[in-house]
Amino acid sequence: METSTQEPPTLHLVCGKIASGKSTLTQRLAAEPKTVLISEDAWLGQLFPDEINTLQDYVRYTSRLRSVMGVHVEHLLRAGISVVLDFPANTIDSRLWMRSIFEHAGSAHSLHYLDVSDEVCKARLQRRNNDGSHQFTTSEAEFDAITRYFVAPSSAEGFNVVKE
Repeated sequence: METSTQEPPTLHLVCGKIASGKSTLTQRLAAEPKTVLISEDAWLGQLFPDEINTLQDYVRYTSRLRSVMGVHVEHLLRAGISVVLDFPANTIDSRLWMRSIFEHAGSAHSLHYLDVSDEVCKARLQRRNNDGSHQFTTSEAEFDAITRYFVAPSSAEGFNVVKE
């Protein structure tokens, strides 16, 4: 009799400031067998090109995207496919949404936390903006405004945190 050593489907989440390396990490995680990557930036860039110019625009459009993406991710997990969700798990509210996905699907999860300083992130952001390697450009002032909302995960939230 053959026993299966296949890992159960897992929802991989990422938490880290802008330019902390979340997308680079998610690409590596998605290279595993039976794993798909779903990137918020890629979807927003295709669905709403040139429409995201302010933080309020981002919040509006990502809310629309999340309203349909959660159930889709649940279906993938239930079908035995692991999902790497390249959406920032940077606030308690965003993590609550993500928790609802893996709980409804009955799947495992990992919250990958990239603890990178503002200085390193800003240097990477400047390089990324200069070389055009990202769908969106972000100014240092926008980085500061968005980072004000960042909340590192705490043990009280009950996630399986993997510090990267």
